[in-house]
Amino acid sequence: MKDYGRVRSTVAPEPMVIDEFSVWVHSNITPVEEDNGEETFIGFEYDMVQYDKDEYIKIITEKSKTTEMTLDILLTEILPSLML
Repeated sequence: MKDYGRVRSTVAPEPMVIDEFSVWVHSNITPVEEDNGEETFIGFEYDMVQYDKDEYIKIITEKSKTTEMTLDILLTEILPSLML
């Protein structure tokens, strides 16, 4: 993973871009208009992180397992108590 931090662009970014080797995740996308006297910047500011494809697959798999465990708990423990 390579975290590029907060970046700016004049083009609205896609939340996720997949290329041949990487998955680029853009989050916290906000429009920006900044006047610094001589120039005006009109664009977007966002957090940008680059993942290796294998690394991203591992992250998604782990999140999926966590979600599955949460749903199992909901269905086996919480839902029956709501039906009383």
